[in-house]
Amino acid sequence: MAMASSSNRKKPKKNQTPESQFNYNLNFYSKSKDLHSAISLYDTAISQDTRLNQHSFNTLLYLCSVSLNDPSTKELALRCGFRIFDHMVSNGIKPNEASITAVARLAAAKGDGDYAFDLVKNVGAYNELPRLRTYDPALFCFCEKLEADKAYEVEEHMGSMGVGFEEGEIAALLKVSVESRNEKRVYGYLQKLRKMVRCVRGQTAKVIEHWFAVFEGSGVELDVDLVREAVSRNGGGWHGLGWIGKGKWVLKRGSVDVGGKCCCCGEQLVSVDIDDDETEIFAESVAGLAMEREVKANFSEFQNWLEEHANYEAIVDGANIGLYQQNFAEGGFSISQLDAVVKDLYNQSGKKWPLIIMHNKRIRALLQNPSTRELIQEWIEKDVLYTTPQGSNDDWYWLYAAVKLRCLLVTNDEMRDHIFELLGSDFFIKWKERHQVRYTFVKGKLELQMPPLFSVVIQESENGSWHVPVAGNGNDSPQSWLCVSRPRACDALEEDSCMEGSKDSNDICCNSKLLSFGRPESLTSCKNKLQSQASFQGSDNKITALTCKRKERSPSPSYLHVPRDQRHQ
Repeated sequence: MAMASSSNRKKPKKNQTPESQFNYNLNFYSKSKDLHSAISLYDTAISQDTRLNQHSFNTLLYLCSVSLNDPSTKELALRCGFRIFDHMVSNGIKPNEASITAVARLAAAKGDGDYAFDLVKNVGAYNELPRLRTYDPALFCFCEKLEADKAYEVEEHMGSMGVGFEEGEIAALLKVSVESRNEKRVYGYLQKLRKMVRCVRGQTAKVIEHWFAVFEGSGVELDVDLVREAVSRNGGGWHGLGWIGKGKWVLKRGSVDVGGKCCCCGEQLVSVDIDDDETEIFAESVAGLAMEREVKANFSEFQNWLEEHANYEAIVDGANIGLYQQNFAEGGFSISQLDAVVKDLYNQSGKKWPLIIMHNKRIRALLQNPSTRELIQEWIEKDVLYTTPQGSNDDWYWLYAAVKLRCLLVTNDEMRDHIFELLGSDFFIKWKERHQVRYTFVKGKLELQMPPLFSVVIQESENGSWHVPVAGNGNDSPQSWLCVSRPRACDALEEDSCMEGSKDSNDICCNSKLLSFGRPESLTSCKNKLQSQASFQGSDNKITALTCKRKERSPSPSYLHVPRDQRHQ
């Protein structure tokens, strides 16, 4: 059998079997990407009837697939790769997902997307599940050959198998849809990008630019209230109703200022929340997990109480704030820090009290302290405080309240504990960005760090304009923004102003001033669900001015968590 030689290689063990010697040499050739030597080794093994296992075949197939990028080895890889796979199957060696992926890459490199797709569709015959990488060869092959219908078939099959997309796959589908002038598909893939990608890559941005440069179709004319309701229901930043407006598109590359205003068209970008359905799913998930880990009756009582006290615009993680920077000898629970946060929120929100959530054990201790008793009793009387019962984890309570009421959550907790990992949802990160208020005390002075004034994601405005953040060096920080609008949106601005201030586009965090305090735009509890878009009855106000009237609050059961003899001095 052929042996690899290298001064840097370790000497093989003595008395190796032919199979062990083959695998030893093959692994070396694989690491060095030496396809010619690996094929020579394989041919020698076959002539000597050396038994090869699945790992050996997969190593050879992998080496063939990675050799496709080298013009000097591509022909050899294609010629030998299929022969090796046929030998593998004829010998009764079951291919796995890695085997199928490697051969699918070979087929795509030969331009045979149909064979690559057939391999994926038949992977179940080997009791294997396809992955994204398994579909990529067929999908990209069809897209490159502009075989749109076949590409859409791959997409549909991926969905049926629960395989998700990444930017590269969506961009490929977007491009083939642009080339085939499929307006509906292009719109759908733009929405997929909006949902899955924060900043698009430069190549993706070029595809988007090309579409709007050639797309001359007029959008539908929709009732303004219908569009606003859709934006509200979706959490802001998109309506999903299709192309809106008439006239050619105006494309510009520019920046967005720190307040979220596009310097090209003057459009105000928004802070995007999760939509109504995601909010309900999120709240139900938190409640379900809490019920499994808490005393069910206790958490149910909290849920019922919250239904009767649903007017809060901010939830406060009392323990997190009271124990902030208290890890020193004289440190303890700082009621003054908590009071500062509560008063700041009260003053900035138009005299609306936040809800503090803390464990009853800590509240009992504070009530027993004469210096803190009066403040705690004041909070109890004003329904500012809810105490969680003995043995409970207050994390479940403040998280559920913030999600259910769609309001702000004041905490420095990064929510990385196992209880939050159980949620396992992509929209958890999106929700945190929109709702979490962090804080700091600099020399005793409170600074609230509010959520960003606007979200760095693709945004579709009420008037049909689009704003697409294009990635710079970092994936989440835009180097520029692609502004796509109708002519009337750009008339008021000077051409040169579009390119000014790009250095400010990355600074998206608002200062400690609460410029837009309160409940996010998605207000399911304030309105009736639409039976359908056609039967929609619109709001009378702009989306940013929507408010809801709440019923009068009943006495707080948090009072009941405090011992009777400690309620008053």
